[in-house]
Amino acid sequence: MDDLTDVFDDLKQGPLRMLEPLEQAIFCQRVEQFWDDALRPLTLLYACHPHFPTWLSRFLHLTARAYADRALDLRLLDLRRLNQPDWFQQSRMIGYVAYADRFSPDGTLTGVAAKIPYLKELGVTYLHLMPLLQPRPGANDGGYAVSDYRQVRADLGTMADLAALAAQLRQNDISLCIDLVCNHTAKEHEWAQQALAGDPDYQAYYHTFPDRTLPDQYEQTVREIFPEFKPGNFTYYQPMNRWVWTTFNEYQWDLNYANPAVFAEMLDIMLYLANQGVEALRLDAVAFMWKRLGTDCENQPEVHAILQAFRALSRMAAPGLLLKAEAIVPPPQLVPYLGQGRAANKECEAAYHNVFMVMLWSALAERKVALMTHALQQIPAIPANTSWLTYARCHDDIGWAVTEADAAAVGLNGYLHRAFLSDFYSGRFEGTFARGATFQFNPKNNDRRISGSQASLAGLELALEMGDSQGVGLAIRRILLLHSMILAFGGIPLLYMGDEIGLLNDPSYLDDPDLAHDNRWLHRQFMDWKAAARRHDPDTVEGRIFTGLQKLIRARKAAFALHGRARSYPVWTHNERVFGLIRESAHGRMLILANFSEWGQVVSRRRLDEMGFSGALVEKVDGRAFDPYSDIYLEPYQAMWLEKV
Repeated sequence: MDDLTDVFDDLKQGPLRMLEPLEQAIFCQRVEQFWDDALRPLTLLYACHPHFPTWLSRFLHLTARAYADRALDLRLLDLRRLNQPDWFQQSRMIGYVAYADRFSPDGTLTGVAAKIPYLKELGVTYLHLMPLLQPRPGANDGGYAVSDYRQVRADLGTMADLAALAAQLRQNDISLCIDLVCNHTAKEHEWAQQALAGDPDYQAYYHTFPDRTLPDQYEQTVREIFPEFKPGNFTYYQPMNRWVWTTFNEYQWDLNYANPAVFAEMLDIMLYLANQGVEALRLDAVAFMWKRLGTDCENQPEVHAILQAFRALSRMAAPGLLLKAEAIVPPPQLVPYLGQGRAANKECEAAYHNVFMVMLWSALAERKVALMTHALQQIPAIPANTSWLTYARCHDDIGWAVTEADAAAVGLNGYLHRAFLSDFYSGRFEGTFARGATFQFNPKNNDRRISGSQASLAGLELALEMGDSQGVGLAIRRILLLHSMILAFGGIPLLYMGDEIGLLNDPSYLDDPDLAHDNRWLHRQFMDWKAAARRHDPDTVEGRIFTGLQKLIRARKAAFALHGRARSYPVWTHNERVFGLIRESAHGRMLILANFSEWGQVVSRRRLDEMGFSGALVEKVDGRAFDPYSDIYLEPYQAMWLEKV
């Protein structure tokens, strides 16, 4: 398919036939622009397939059909995004993450729309609604076991309701993001049901085996994700007398992307969702999408080829769509999801900065910043047209991503430090302020992850229980410090629902038999709208957190130096309790200082001069000015965003 002329003629007579000549020409121009970016990874994946040219034609036809079906307002959005490719990197971007049924007062998508004024008041420009596509009944891994990608959960509404919500959000300058589970489907999905019934074509959609020979070989090198829920990675299904690869849960079947039919199906679904008005897709569990014997079956080169092909083809049909990778992996494996080498800026546009989140909690527990400073200095640079997603908490557990090398570099033992963090945040460490719970203890390696809301992990729950007003004040300072850091670090900051008003752990999940086994629901609370109504009262916890966060958000939106393309690098402040970060680009230069202890700290003027911040400085959040001679004093858990006058 080196010569696309015949291809274009075929498309114009096929899926593009109802479009005006100009619209046809626009699509063909995009194909020319992105064809090499699509062909390269598709060749890596499927060149050995006997019908490779036919599949290439199939992929293009799917893409052209999605383009032809795209509504006028979404085509205008595409043009706006193409004319402003850094739209998601701008400092105005503020993300908010919520479960639709737990955020909405009536548990529906219509109820979410009714709360758009609340989101705008907070300053949100990007709303990520957690899994809302039709899951299997009963236990469904929080919605990540999808039985129908083209239907919304019935209790939330319909796909038409989702499209209407996306349009309302767009009219209010808020981009909608939803989850697309790429690695697996529920066993109740139509494809899996056909496979169970014995259809060999659909059995080829998944990794199935007639006996344990290959599964046993794979098990020697792959890890267990949920050792308490489901030891092992394979499940036997008697109806078809085969073993199925089930990385996460028995009811989640891993898809086989070595089959081009699977790629075609997922591409079609991706573009269908984009045409409902979804502006960003969180691609779930992407690290696991390719299996190779003798490896851990994570982060394989073909995974990146799949994502690069998705990106190139989606740019032809819906260039306004943003792809973000949910790959919670070590930094050397993480940065490639944003593209490297020939694929720089040609894979996903955004990825989660899990290491930054972990280091924030580590520094709070230790009251020292050496590990955080060193670990973040080791993170490779990312392509200019991509962005981090920064967050202090999310819907998931916290796994202590502290490497032995990073720990040893600052005089720590990695194994012991991870154990300390687990003890500290589960409440077992003497003198801890945190109230969390151990998630998925693995006795093989003593891995103990942590569940808990931001406020409870930051000490608010304990302080309120003790009636400790000073402790409440320190907890609020910790919460605002965490928010200050994710807002200033660079990328799209994501606020988790309820953190803006300090929602605590909610143990009511134990009353639901489908949730009781998974303590991550401890921090997947229902939004407390009565508490939110107190957000304007400065004498309440909710008011102190909400107004403090609003102030930070306003400062971020006004700070050009916080554009996502700014270089972001940690610096040593010569104070072990104060973290330093410099943001530097043509937009400006900013120094972020953050005290991770409950004691006042000083950064010397001499050190400020050495970092290139001599002379008079101004703090961008509260406008305070500093003379050219004095040291900088930081109150307990205070963060400052400093620029030269």
